[in-house]
Amino acid sequence: MTISNLKQSRSDSVKPKINWSRLEEADNFAKTVKLFRQGKYDADSFRRFRLQHGAYGTRMTGDYAMVRIKIPAGEIYPNQLEKISQLSEQFSIGSAHFSTRENIQLHWVVLEDVSEIFRGLTEVGLTSREACGNTIRNVMCSPLSGVCPDEKFDSTPYALATARFFLRNPMVQNLPRKFKFNFTCCEKHGMVRMVDVGLIPQIREVDGTSQRGFKVFLGGGLGNKSFVGYQLEEFTPEEDLVYTSMAVLRIFDRLGDRKNMARNRMRYLVNDMGWEKFQNLVLKERAIVRATQSVITKLEVDHTPNEIKRPIRISDESGESAPEGYARWLKTNTVKQKQSGYSSIFITLEAGDITANQLNALADLIRDFSAEGKGRFGFVQNVALRYVYDDDLPRLYSKLLEVGLAKSGALTMTAPIGCSGTTSCNLALTNSHRLSKEIQRKLLELKFDEDDDLCDSSIKISGCPNSCGQHGIATIGFFGGGGRLGKDMYANYQMSLGGRSDGDTMLGQTCLRVPAKRVIPVILKIIELFKQNKKSNDTLQSWIHRVVNNNEDSEIKSISDIKKVLEPLVVPPTKEADPDFYLDYGNDTSYHTKTGKGECAA
Repeated sequence: MTISNLKQSRSDSVKPKINWSRLEEADNFAKTVKLFRQGKYDADSFRRFRLQHGAYGTRMTGDYAMVRIKIPAGEIYPNQLEKISQLSEQFSIGSAHFSTRENIQLHWVVLEDVSEIFRGLTEVGLTSREACGNTIRNVMCSPLSGVCPDEKFDSTPYALATARFFLRNPMVQNLPRKFKFNFTCCEKHGMVRMVDVGLIPQIREVDGTSQRGFKVFLGGGLGNKSFVGYQLEEFTPEEDLVYTSMAVLRIFDRLGDRKNMARNRMRYLVNDMGWEKFQNLVLKERAIVRATQSVITKLEVDHTPNEIKRPIRISDESGESAPEGYARWLKTNTVKQKQSGYSSIFITLEAGDITANQLNALADLIRDFSAEGKGRFGFVQNVALRYVYDDDLPRLYSKLLEVGLAKSGALTMTAPIGCSGTTSCNLALTNSHRLSKEIQRKLLELKFDEDDDLCDSSIKISGCPNSCGQHGIATIGFFGGGGRLGKDMYANYQMSLGGRSDGDTMLGQTCLRVPAKRVIPVILKIIELFKQNKKSNDTLQSWIHRVVNNNEDSEIKSISDIKKVLEPLVVPPTKEADPDFYLDYGNDTSYHTKTGKGECAA
């Protein structure tokens, strides 16, 4: 068998279970773009249509779009990665961007080429339908679901079933605002309290029988104003999952604020109504839904187990010693699975960016090393390869080195999140995307990924207050804005401290404004303060958690104390003294705060 034939046979071995696409949507999009260009389709209607199909506006232009490809539950297959690579080369900029919601984004696509991308996606069963707009966005699931030692059962089939049930469902095509589901494996891995509906799998014993169900959290969300969600009830049986979801959506559809875009996410409705009233309304509505829906209204949950089989490789080198850097990568990028002899490895990217060539390489790595034959996108702009045999890890690391995907620190604070910022977003005020890369490079240079005290902390950056970079739940979070000294403007960030999204979920507390070119020195100073004042068993996260809650007894007792130490670092110099200070990262022209019309909620 030739190498090409062997590669083809391996690519055919694992196929997606669900075809999310519809070819007629590509044809319809092409026709509608033509009508819009001819002036036969008004701009507002076209904008809604475009967003409903997953094509987002691009900064300061109407001639390009960003195509957001949904990856339900984060499951991605090798042939899908190869198709996205091809589409990126043909119609985008030769790279793709992983978002924090398990989507892949292709930027700077000519509007007339969007339908060509849609056609290409249909060949591998993918869609961008409802990846934008006022509907249910991509249904997320923790990349560790199914392999996490702390989970009660694998929630992935339920996430896929929920995504399938609501995709193109008439009841969710015109919600007051976007709506998000997160499924997870356990308290640590899913951000379930920070979305409209968050779900953690649970099992209870009823008359000697084990019953599956979920902890359901409602009304959370990140944004200009963020809220932590509430648990609906002690236990929600699995058969009530679809009824609960429908009840919540019906209430939001009826009562959500359709007039005030700044306050029309469900979290505002919950906050304005009060949790107890909203909770009672959901429980009553669920009883109505359960009593009135047809018996065929149910989730189609596929419990067929995945086939786990050692991959056939094109080449199988053996006897070689592990390359330099392997031990560092192994410590910071791998997790032992509950299945004996397997690990899940996490590939960290710079601000979620990956080249077309690397997408192809990733497809081959999945075929060569993942015994389940697919990848899983994460919540922090990374991708996991699961069911990797432990004795294959050195060989996998060597292959990652060859394609530039072997950066260490994936599971530490040295892998910061950065949204696309001013590289493409209409609302962005700063280049958060580039700042994230600069931070990652500096922290890896300092080998902070090897420091156990820093491993559970996070740095998250948004280019505006809208939280696409999840800054509100970061140990150290930043969102962009503008600063001014006299007539001269500079990129500036509001910094918060102490956010987290585990079982002790809390939003970060505002500390101070930090100029873009002083963000890295400020981060390093915070770490220095921690090292000077920590107790023996502290991590940076636990220490900052105590500080923001005024429970610390060292010289740094509160956020105000941290602020006093940092204030000298953030004083802006004059433009004559430091011209570079007034340039945002990645820009060689004077900073300004010009923005376009936002489409995060349109």
